[in-house]
Amino acid sequence: MSDTPNTNSQTAGAVDSPNAFEVTAQQITRAADCLKLSEDWRTCLVAPQRVILLEMPVVMDDGSLKMFKGYRVQHNNARGPYKGGLRYHPDVHLDEVKALSSWMTWKCAVLNVPFGGAKGGVQCDPAKLSRRELEQLTRRFTKELGDNIGPHIDIPAPDVNTNAQIMAWIYDTYSVHHHNDVAKGVVTGKPVELGGSLGRAAATGRGGFLVLKEALESGHIEGLSSLKGTKICVQGFGNVGSHFCKLAHDAGALITGIAQVEGGIVSSEGLDPYAVEAHIRATGQILDFKGAKNITNAELLLQPCDILVPAALENQINAQNAPKISARAMLELANGPTTPKADESFQQRGITVIPDILANAGGVTVSYFEWVQNFSHDIWSEEDVNRKLAFRMSESYAKVRETAAQYDTTLRNAAYIVAIERVVNAMKTRGFYPG
Repeated sequence: MSDTPNTNSQTAGAVDSPNAFEVTAQQITRAADCLKLSEDWRTCLVAPQRVILLEMPVVMDDGSLKMFKGYRVQHNNARGPYKGGLRYHPDVHLDEVKALSSWMTWKCAVLNVPFGGAKGGVQCDPAKLSRRELEQLTRRFTKELGDNIGPHIDIPAPDVNTNAQIMAWIYDTYSVHHHNDVAKGVVTGKPVELGGSLGRAAATGRGGFLVLKEALESGHIEGLSSLKGTKICVQGFGNVGSHFCKLAHDAGALITGIAQVEGGIVSSEGLDPYAVEAHIRATGQILDFKGAKNITNAELLLQPCDILVPAALENQINAQNAPKISARAMLELANGPTTPKADESFQQRGITVIPDILANAGGVTVSYFEWVQNFSHDIWSEEDVNRKLAFRMSESYAKVRETAAQYDTTLRNAAYIVAIERVVNAMKTRGFYPG
């Protein structure tokens, strides 16, 4: 993924589905209260620095001309170039992209990665586009963005429904048609043969796995001390969820439930994610896996387990289903999967939530490693990439835990405190150019 999870899943409930951008403002405000920031600073931290809206004509295979809406929101670049994924989805809209760009700013800051936050999207259903139409749309989007992206300006990456091939088309369009230059650093998540990093595909899932392992072994989740025998349910079995499941399974955890957009499967004996993946390749869906029971996507969230891992889209866990969730802890591999009301429910019940801006930051961290390799004309081994990622995730988790204890607050609020303090310090140190 991408800098963020690449998965498909339907919304489990729509009654408590707050505007994502308003949620980010609340999260920023809560941390700003702890840091005693002025109203001016809060306004500055919420608002994106640039919003790009595009209407793009694409010639379809039947010769017709179709218009597509495109977005790129650049939230904050105080700590480095804008960085963030590009998603293709029918429900992409401006407030969602604004929220995701903000989360990218805080994610990079929590991991101490020298990037700012951005996000992009095209309102489309890629499953209904031919390969040629998908390529034409991608190249048109890249052309329209023009010099608003670049290796030192704004660096896209894969996200929901985008992949290494789409990054390759962006890289080629930018390099040849705009600058006649080999600009490998313009995107990350590229194919390895075009300068992509080893270990990149698994990075988001691996980062979440590493943080969860650290939390368990440090005794920070009550009643659990290791992955071995721990029961885990995962919503979303795309790039992020599948890699997380494999790593957790290999470490001795029991993956007792997995769901995708069409539904899910459960087994108290545990599911082999490698066999589930093979089943999906063979049948095109996760349902009817041998030895498992079919359930709905929404039911997956309510299954008894130790760790619940939402690895799908926003607002999956809400005021309606949160009180029924029985997990001891939650690892957010999706962006914004938990509404504020659900968060309150978990806090009251003592359920630990490892927040998205920490848990799913492995993707952008290895994107940074890819970017560094591109500029140094170097290729790191997968072992080196994974070792560096493990160090970053461990260091960041420790800092968030320390901050949570210092302010007597949740891990989510602590992560925002760490991130916001780093961004504000960078902005104060740089100053404000009068123009």
